[in-house]
Parts: sequence; structure tokens; C-alpha cells
Amino acid sequence: MSNKIIIINGPNLNLLGEREQSQYGSITFDKLKKNCLSKAKELDIDLEFIQSNIEGEIVDHIQEARNKFDGMIINAAGFTHTSVAIRDALSLFKKPIIEIHISNIYKREKFRQKSLISDIATGGIFGLGDNGYILAIISMQKILKNEN
Repeated sequence: MSNKIIIINGPNLNLLGEREQSQYGSITFDKLKKNCLSKAKELDIDLEFIQSNIEGEIVDHIQEARNKFDGMIINAAGFTHTSVAIRDALSLFKKPIIEIHISNIYKREKFRQKSLISDIATGGIFGLGDNGYILAIISMQKILKNEN
């Protein structure tokens, strides 16, 4: 039986490939999604990949995930630094969570260097570009199979 994981992406990630390529690279959101779904299939993982620009929708997705998914990968984007609501929802998940950021938030502006969700997450991947998503999927599989 395959594990079910969800990847939740926050605001502006739908514009990957169009915005700040020096920070986020040239990959488009659709290509990133395709790459993640392909890696998940290869690892026999049932993956749902979503994006929202709306904080409340992200909270809803996290709450709904509690009963549907074995693990979560989240790039809360700008909400990483501001959303207590997302943090609170994540604290109720009670399953493995990997925080991911395409850029290294700790090498950016001071206000981006504080993550409200890092201490809720099982682990984090920062600054490895879109490859970080693939590493997160592989890591989640290992966590769920108790190989870490």
C-alpha cells in the first residue's frame, strides 16, 4: 500500500518561472508539479500537489489533510514569516511535516529569516532550488518507512 502525502504551496508560487529567477530559478509551477508527481509515482507515493494564494484556504487544506494523508510537505512562501493560523493548523497535523523553500530564507532579507513553522516541522530543506522538492519527497518516503 502506498503512502499518501500532500505538498502545499503558498502565495505567488503559481508564478514560478516568471518572478525573481535569481531567487527561484526558471522552472514553471506546472513543470515543478509534473516533476514531483513523476518522482512520487516512481516511489509508489500517492501525491496531491496544491497551491493557494489565500491563507484561509491553506489552513483548510492542512486541516483536511489530517485524516487523508500520512505526511505533508509545505512551502508556505510569504506566510512562513507571518501566519500564526498556518502554524496552529500544522501543529494539529501530528504526522511528519517537511518545510521547504526554494531559496535559502536565512540568506535573504531579515524579515524572511524567521520561520513561524520550522519548530513545528519534522525537518526542513532550504535553498536547494526546485530539487529541494524531490529531496523532500524522498525524505518523506524514508520517514514514513522509518528509514531515517
